[in-house]
Amino acid sequence: MNARNYIDDQGLLNNFAIEPKMYVDESVSTGFTPYAEKMNGRFAMIGFVSLLAIEVLTGHGFLGFLKDVLG
Repeated sequence: MNARNYIDDQGLLNNFAIEPKMYVDESVSTGFTPYAEKMNGRFAMIGFVSLLAIEVLTGHGFLGFLKDVLG
């Protein structure tokens, strides 16, 4: 058996029979990590306070403010 070519039990050539070794890197973390949740919470608080400031300063809600600005 050659490392590059492999003939299976049906006599067909299979160039992709030898697969590379797989590993899992445990140090990579994605998704709902504590850091990501803290950042999402902080950005949500900034957005909420900004909406309250727009309402207090203009006397309209956010959609009314956009209507005045864009319209």
